[in-house]
Amino acid sequence: MKVVESEKLKVESIVAQTFIFPLSTFNLHVKELFMPTISMFYGIVVMMFFKDNKQHNLPHIHVRYQDKKAVIEIQNGTVLDGDFPGKQLKLVQAWIEIHKDELLADWDLAVSGEHPYKIDPLK
Repeated sequence: MKVVESEKLKVESIVAQTFIFPLSTFNLHVKELFMPTISMFYGIVVMMFFKDNKQHNLPHIHVRYQDKKAVIEIQNGTVLDGDFPGKQLKLVQAWIEIHKDELLADWDLAVSGEHPYKIDPLK
Protein backbone atom coordinates (compact mmCIF):
# COMPACT_ATOMS: atom_id res chain seq x y z
CA MET A 1 0.00 0.00 0.00
CA LYS A 2 2.93 2.35 0.66
CA VAL A 3 3.99 2.13 -2.99
CA VAL A 4 0.48 3.09 -4.15
CA GLU A 5 0.35 6.06 -1.77
CA SER A 6 3.84 7.13 -2.79
CA GLU A 7 2.96 6.92 -6.49
CA LYS A 8 -0.30 8.78 -5.88
CA LEU A 9 1.57 11.63 -4.18
CA LYS A 10 4.05 11.85 -7.08
CA VAL A 11 1.24 11.98 -9.64
CA GLU A 12 -0.71 14.54 -7.59
CA SER A 13 2.38 16.75 -7.38
CA ILE A 14 3.02 16.60 -11.12
CA VAL A 15 -0.61 17.26 -11.97
CA ALA A 16 -0.89 20.09 -9.46
CA GLN A 17 2.13 21.77 -11.06
CA THR A 18 0.94 21.18 -14.62
CA PHE A 19 -2.82 21.74 -14.55
CA ILE A 20 -5.04 24.24 -12.85
CA PHE A 21 -8.01 22.52 -11.25
CA PRO A 22 -8.93 21.57 -7.68
CA LEU A 23 -6.90 18.73 -6.21
CA SER A 24 -10.16 17.26 -4.88
CA THR A 25 -11.27 16.76 -8.50
CA PHE A 26 -8.00 15.00 -9.23
CA ASN A 27 -8.38 12.84 -6.11
CA LEU A 28 -11.78 11.67 -7.38
CA HIS A 29 -10.22 10.53 -10.66
CA VAL A 30 -7.28 8.82 -8.94
CA LYS A 31 -9.72 7.08 -6.62
CA GLU A 32 -11.68 5.74 -9.58
CA LEU A 33 -8.49 4.20 -11.01
CA PHE A 34 -8.48 1.97 -7.93
CA MET A 35 -12.26 1.46 -8.00
CA PRO A 36 -13.27 0.06 -11.37
CA THR A 37 -16.90 0.14 -12.47
CA ILE A 38 -18.27 -3.39 -12.50
CA SER A 39 -21.81 -2.59 -13.66
CA MET A 40 -24.19 0.22 -14.62
CA PHE A 41 -27.98 0.25 -14.83
CA TYR A 42 -30.78 2.82 -14.59
CA GLY A 43 -28.27 5.60 -13.93
CA ILE A 44 -26.64 3.66 -11.07
CA VAL A 45 -22.88 3.04 -11.21
CA VAL A 46 -21.56 0.04 -9.24
CA MET A 47 -17.85 -0.01 -8.30
CA MET A 48 -15.49 -2.13 -6.25
CA PHE A 49 -12.21 -0.89 -4.73
CA PHE A 50 -9.02 -2.90 -4.90
CA LYS A 51 -7.87 -4.14 -1.47
CA ASP A 52 -10.84 -2.48 0.24
CA ASN A 53 -11.29 -4.74 3.27
CA LYS A 54 -9.87 -2.48 5.96
CA GLN A 55 -12.57 0.12 6.60
CA HIS A 56 -15.79 -1.90 6.42
CA ASN A 57 -14.21 -5.37 6.73
CA LEU A 58 -17.19 -6.96 4.95
CA PRO A 59 -17.64 -7.76 1.26
CA HIS A 60 -19.26 -4.64 -0.18
CA ILE A 61 -19.76 -2.49 -3.25
CA HIS A 62 -19.75 1.25 -3.80
CA VAL A 63 -22.71 2.71 -5.67
CA ARG A 64 -23.33 6.14 -7.12
CA TYR A 65 -26.53 7.69 -8.44
CA GLN A 66 -26.46 11.36 -9.44
CA ASP A 67 -24.90 13.10 -6.40
CA LYS A 68 -25.66 10.28 -3.95
CA LYS A 69 -23.14 7.63 -2.90
CA ALA A 70 -23.32 4.61 -0.64
CA VAL A 71 -21.40 1.53 0.44
CA ILE A 72 -23.59 -1.58 0.43
CA GLU A 73 -22.85 -4.96 1.96
CA ILE A 74 -22.98 -7.83 -0.53
CA GLN A 75 -24.34 -10.52 1.82
CA ASN A 76 -27.57 -8.77 2.75
CA GLY A 77 -27.79 -5.46 0.88
CA THR A 78 -27.42 -3.33 4.02
CA VAL A 79 -26.18 0.23 3.58
CA LEU A 80 -22.90 0.45 5.50
CA ASP A 81 -22.18 4.08 4.73
CA GLY A 82 -23.66 6.96 2.77
CA ASP A 83 -27.09 7.99 1.61
CA PHE A 84 -28.95 6.45 -1.33
CA PRO A 85 -32.47 7.06 -2.69
CA GLY A 86 -34.97 4.35 -1.71
CA LYS A 87 -36.06 3.36 -5.22
CA GLN A 88 -32.48 3.04 -6.47
CA LEU A 89 -31.44 1.18 -3.31
CA LYS A 90 -34.15 -1.44 -3.97
CA LEU A 91 -32.85 -1.84 -7.54
CA VAL A 92 -29.29 -2.33 -6.25
CA GLN A 93 -30.46 -4.82 -3.61
CA ALA A 94 -32.35 -6.83 -6.27
CA TRP A 95 -29.25 -6.77 -8.49
CA ILE A 96 -27.07 -7.93 -5.56
CA GLU A 97 -29.42 -10.84 -4.87
CA ILE A 98 -29.29 -11.95 -8.53
CA HIS A 99 -25.50 -11.62 -8.81
CA LYS A 100 -24.35 -12.45 -5.27
CA ASP A 101 -22.04 -15.31 -6.31
CA GLU A 102 -20.39 -13.17 -8.99
CA LEU A 103 -20.03 -10.26 -6.57
CA LEU A 104 -18.37 -12.43 -3.94
CA ALA A 105 -16.00 -13.83 -6.57
CA ASP A 106 -15.19 -10.26 -7.66
CA TRP A 107 -14.65 -9.32 -4.00
CA ASP A 108 -12.07 -12.08 -3.62
CA LEU A 109 -10.27 -10.83 -6.75
CA ALA A 110 -10.35 -7.18 -5.69
CA VAL A 111 -9.16 -7.87 -2.13
CA SER A 112 -6.16 -9.72 -3.53
CA GLY A 113 -5.39 -6.77 -5.84
CA GLU A 114 -6.77 -8.26 -9.05
CA HIS A 115 -9.18 -6.55 -11.39
CA PRO A 116 -12.81 -7.58 -10.77
CA TYR A 117 -14.90 -8.75 -13.73
CA LYS A 118 -17.82 -6.80 -15.19
CA ILE A 119 -21.24 -8.07 -14.11
CA ASP A 120 -24.40 -7.88 -16.19
CA PRO A 121 -26.68 -4.96 -15.35
CA LEU A 122 -30.17 -5.29 -13.94
CA LYS A 123 -32.57 -5.88 -16.82
